[in-house]
Amino acid sequence: MASSFLQGVEISATQFLHIFQHYDKDGNGFIEGKELQSFIRELQQARRQAGLELTDQMKAFLQECEKNADRKIGIVELVQILPTEENFLLFFRQQLKSCTEFMQAWRRYDADHSGYIEADELKNFLKDLLLKAQMTYDDKKLDEYTAATLKIFDSNGDGKLCLAEMARLLPDEQNFLLRFQGVKMPRKEFNKVFELYDRDESGYMDETELDALLKHLCEKNKKALEEADLPLYKSSIMALSDGGKLYRTELALVLCADD
Repeated sequence: MASSFLQGVEISATQFLHIFQHYDKDGNGFIEGKELQSFIRELQQARRQAGLELTDQMKAFLQECEKNADRKIGIVELVQILPTEENFLLFFRQQLKSCTEFMQAWRRYDADHSGYIEADELKNFLKDLLLKAQMTYDDKKLDEYTAATLKIFDSNGDGKLCLAEMARLLPDEQNFLLRFQGVKMPRKEFNKVFELYDRDESGYMDETELDALLKHLCEKNKKALEEADLPLYKSSIMALSDGGKLYRTELALVLCADD
């Protein structure tokens, strides 16, 4: 069944998930080893049977596999290889123009302030992106996109997206949160840092206080963070604030490691 989907000029979001689940037989989130060998063989066969040439992305992928015998691919990379219908992942990425816009969207769609985007909140988010782009859709297609997006980015399988998971919608070069992964700190340490830089003990940080904290983090973590990008870090994180007041809960989304 999965190999027949590979013959398609365009693969729907649901078919794409079937393909990934079919080849990721051990369910570890990657297609690798014999799984990858089967995928490559059946991809080539399916394209030949359908009278289709391999796309440039497929050719580049096969060349990379020839050079690296230990190659493995995750679900996000598979989206870039297969001709997914309307390339729904690329489409949603294109609607998010910047990290700041993404963080504003997070604050808006995490309606219950749980620190997570649940399926219904994600559906509203994707719906508004479709409306913004003046794309036509029906409820069935929206449900399909929501299920596929949740499956792709929900790395721990808990049925909801944390900020770091949701931020994978952004292209890597725009995703400053990737750089903060190695900077995150345990809750106890984070609380001490927050209290240190909340100099007026207001219970929140303003831009000046956040600026001082970010400068400290850049000096301490020069390999991960770049001082030249301080304005980007600051504007993106302040997008989580409430009228310029960045509370502990919001800053924790960026700087606090999962307990």
